[in-house]
Amino acid sequence: MKSANNIERIVKMTFRTDAIDEFLEHFHSIKEKIRNFPGCNGLKLIRSVDKDNILFTYSKWNTPEDLENYRNSELFKETWSYVKQLFEARAEAWSTEIVAEL
Repeated sequence: MKSANNIERIVKMTFRTDAIDEFLEHFHSIKEKIRNFPGCNGLKLIRSVDKDNILFTYSKWNTPEDLENYRNSELFKETWSYVKQLFEARAEAWSTEIVAEL
């Protein structure tokens, strides 16, 4: 059964090794703006334990519309155009919902 609420967005980003510090600096400068965007209920930055240049953002959204509003915002457009220049590989993203939680 599909739920219309509580979207959890996972974005995998593989950075050039020379760009990791630049990304982290940029992320720390905008993380509060993303976290405080209407409809966002949480934001995490996660790093792979196997490869230092692979990071994930994990964000929680009230509804699919809230996530879409963010993705269409100037904040997202500016952030993404800056960050994608630092990638070694194309980003991957998934919009997910919790099916079971123990």
